[in-house]
Amino acid sequence: MKNFTVIATVLILIITLSTTAFAGDNSTKKYDNTQNTIASLIEGLNSDNTGLKTSCAYMLGELNLTEGIIPLMRLLRNDESEEVRICAALALYKIGTPISIFAVKQAIRFDESDRVSKLAAKFYYDYLRSNQRADVKGEDKTYAVTD
Repeated sequence: MKNFTVIATVLILIITLSTTAFAGDNSTKKYDNTQNTIASLIEGLNSDNTGLKTSCAYMLGELNLTEGIIPLMRLLRNDESEEVRICAALALYKIGTPISIFAVKQAIRFDESDRVSKLAAKFYYDYLRSNQRADVKGEDKTYAVTD
């Protein structure tokens, strides 16, 4: 129960900060990802603080920063915390490149935690489902991941 409370608190904090950071007219202005921002988020993934790791992973996914793919894959594979691995899988899913989706797929098979494997499966199958809808609509999707 304590872990759930910590996770819920971190997620509420992230949502609150992200809504205030991006408040305003989003229709014409996109967020400018400076190299300092990207470097700070990637450096946060190396922290000993679980909350900071999960927040940085979440923001890398939200901002769709492909520079974070390799560090996120490292977290997904090696971190001790289930929460961090789940956040890394979610971020990789949101980034949506072939290599990031492949990493999520591998987590389904190789992660020792049932919780992480099940959530990675949900992310992966949601990705497949959204690509099927795009194919039906005639959109060109080049992100194909096969067995």
